[in-house]
Parts: sequence; C-alpha cells; structure tokens
Amino acid sequence: MSTKILIADDEGRIRKLVNDFLSKENYEIIEASDGQEALDKFYELSPDLVILDVMMPKFTGLEVCKEIRESSTVPIIILTAKGTESDELSGFSSGADEYIAKPFSPKILVARVNALLRRSNNLNTEDVLEAGKIEVDINAHLVKVDGNEIVLSVKEFELLCYFINNQGIALSREKILDNVWDYDYFGDARTVDTHVKKLRAKLKEYGSYIQTIWGMGYKFEAK
Repeated sequence: MSTKILIADDEGRIRKLVNDFLSKENYEIIEASDGQEALDKFYELSPDLVILDVMMPKFTGLEVCKEIRESSTVPIIILTAKGTESDELSGFSSGADEYIAKPFSPKILVARVNALLRRSNNLNTEDVLEAGKIEVDINAHLVKVDGNEIVLSVKEFELLCYFINNQGIALSREKILDNVWDYDYFGDARTVDTHVKKLRAKLKEYGSYIQTIWGMGYKFEAK
C-alpha cells in the first residue's frame, strides 16, 4: 500500500511543485485548495502525512492543524510565506511537527517528508517505555501520564521517547536536533526549546522530569 500525502494550498503552482517532487518518491498525493477541502479529504482518505499552507480560504492551515490534532497524531508540515519567530512558534503551538518558510527548496521538503515518515514509523525497538508516572506504548503511539492518556504530536512523542531512552544524560540542543529531527533537518535550537515547552505543559506536574541545563540543553530524570 502506497504512502498517502495530503498537500493543501490555495496556489495551484505550489501544489503542482510539491506533487511533482513527492510523486517521484512514489508517494500518492492528495490535493486540496482550501481548508475545508483539506479537512474533508483528511477524514475521508486518512493520509499518512499532511502538508498545510497557512493562508488558505475557509480555514487557515493553523486551524486545520489544530482540528486534526484533536483526533490524530499524523505528521504535519506547515508551509508559510511568513518567516518570523512568532509565526514559527504559532505553527508549532498548533501541533505542527515541521515548519517550512516559503520560498522553499523542493529537495529540502522531500528530505523533511522522508525523515518525518521514517522516524514516525520506526521510533523504538521496545514496545513499552516507562519513566516514573509516564508510560509510552510505542506501537499504539499512546502516552499515559499517571494513568491518563494524553495526545502528543509525532515530534513531541519522539522527543519524549528520546528523553526516556537517555535518562540521566545531559543532552545538548544540537544532539537532540540530530537525533529527533534527523541529520537532514536544517533548523536551530529554538525548535527544541519550543517542543520542550509544549511537552512539559502536556505532562503537567511531571513536566519537571525535563530539567533545563542552562547554556547547554536538557536532562530527563523521573523523580
């Protein structure tokens, strides 16, 4: 069965560009020209990855991302013509796993798609991870905190798994980027900080397991 990717953008030329490059990778491409069509096709066709433009008619990409996140952990990439730090943080806060500013290199987009799909399909060799009051079921992509299920995006899930597998080890932001976002991610340290902030919030009182090492990065210790 082929991997399905939904690309939602109101610019036909962008959809064609993305379609052309991803089709060469043997992905099945689903196109949508506005936010409502994106949601309709998402629920109807269950794509394996979603690429959303921010500025679309009917619903914005961020609104679509938020709604998808209410019921799914599918990898989501946000495309936008806005490249400021606040715009990027808004994208991640909506539940996106990756954020790419226009104009973008199609080859970089393909690399991000490949890496995100690869990592979401092969997170860990163990079935269940446990750390204090946190339990992670790898195969079911399920996280329970003190017995209560919480919903994490793919990147938040990978970040948590990486922390649990490296308990007690001081991890630099660069090392976290290399291992969670893969070698072909072209980003900076604030991406790590943003996801750590979101992960801590979702873990609530157990967010304190993630300790900040000032000037370096983070260390995970279940208390």
